[in-house]
Amino acid sequence: MQIIKCLKSTWKLMNRSCERAGQPLKTCRYTSRNYSQLPPQASFGLLFDIDGVLVRGGTPIPAAKQCFRNLVDRRGKYKVPVVFVTNAGNCMRQTKAEHLSQLLDVEVSPDQVMLSHSPLRMFTQFHQKCVLVSGQGPVEEVAHNLGFQNVVTIDTLREAYPLLDVVDHDRRPKDRIPPSKGLQRPIDAVILFGEPIRWETNLQLFVDVLLTHGNPGRNWNSVQYPHIPVLACNMDLLWMAEAKNPRFGHGMFLVCLESVYKKVTGHDLKYEALIGKPSMVTYNYAELLVRQQAERLGWATPVKRLYAIGDNPMADIYGANLYNRYLKAAQNFQTKANENGVSAQSVDDGPAMTSAELGGASGVFAAGVDLPEACRSILVCTGVYSKDKKELPPDTTQTVTQQHIFHGHRDFRFDPSLTQPSFLVEDVKDAVELVFQQEEWPLN
Repeated sequence: MQIIKCLKSTWKLMNRSCERAGQPLKTCRYTSRNYSQLPPQASFGLLFDIDGVLVRGGTPIPAAKQCFRNLVDRRGKYKVPVVFVTNAGNCMRQTKAEHLSQLLDVEVSPDQVMLSHSPLRMFTQFHQKCVLVSGQGPVEEVAHNLGFQNVVTIDTLREAYPLLDVVDHDRRPKDRIPPSKGLQRPIDAVILFGEPIRWETNLQLFVDVLLTHGNPGRNWNSVQYPHIPVLACNMDLLWMAEAKNPRFGHGMFLVCLESVYKKVTGHDLKYEALIGKPSMVTYNYAELLVRQQAERLGWATPVKRLYAIGDNPMADIYGANLYNRYLKAAQNFQTKANENGVSAQSVDDGPAMTSAELGGASGVFAAGVDLPEACRSILVCTGVYSKDKKELPPDTTQTVTQQHIFHGHRDFRFDPSLTQPSFLVEDVKDAVELVFQQEEWPLN
């Protein structure tokens, strides 16, 4: 059986990134964040999805504001560690934090926000390579902020090779054929931040890049396989905005790209990493952010339990349960290692996970790092999963009816048990009240 081995290397990479900024990890950025002091036996943290849990589009869900009023004290200081874990990735963390602060009427700091692309900071092996990025918003600025030095956007690629994008007749070159300027160096990897605006342009140019090994001015060569590395963030097939029914997410674009590539070449599109919920690396990273906040709270004991609140069974619930499975396996083989006097790094045990579920994580098992005991999943009915479409069971501890249509990514296994939440509640306010009841803490 396989053991996930990324936590220690993740912690080191985060520490290293802070040291490069001239600050130790515990004081890296936003150390002025004020938290309310609960007694030392409090030992839990909250992971909030955003779309479908706190907001729908740009409109706050009514229960969200009241919920967050209860999570801060009279001075506006957080009572427990709170991290917002979203598969959105079309902006900077600072922008998302400011937006949440306005919507929720509480202060949200960038160090509390984790976007789908945040773990790319750890993929330092690509930071010096020439990468083609796609998505919406300030994708070039986002890429540079994550550590990538040589960034090419889809628009830059179109300008360099003006004959490649011809689906839209109005965007075709007029009168004369313009020369191709080309790029200074070949593209080494492709990074998909989120759903693009012009799907036809992105699909065409990605296929051009993949079939020319990063040199789109050359002839296609499907024999050269596998292609250059592809890293994709946000696998959500659907997400919830203001409309009554779910909208297409980046996962739907990935389905299109995979289908086009397969149709043209006969080969499967390969991913170097799939990042964002429900991949393991996302929850590793989120847990480290919770740990940082617990340290600022002055908690002497490690965080024992995480509660992940979401609206999407295949993203939020699957990911939280997958991480919980890892935590249980880690406890089991650590116990075995202690009993047998074997180094935990050499024990090969635990649940088998696909490389996609790991999210590209690798390294050494974090011996000596205090992991949480559990990550419990809480499903709300205000987003992708809705009581208007599926009746809410009278006993909210019962599991959700198994779905026969798999909305997860192609490279993830359909394990129905991982889509079943630990708890099923009406909205985020009920979710937070449930957590405090479970922890035997008064909310007010």
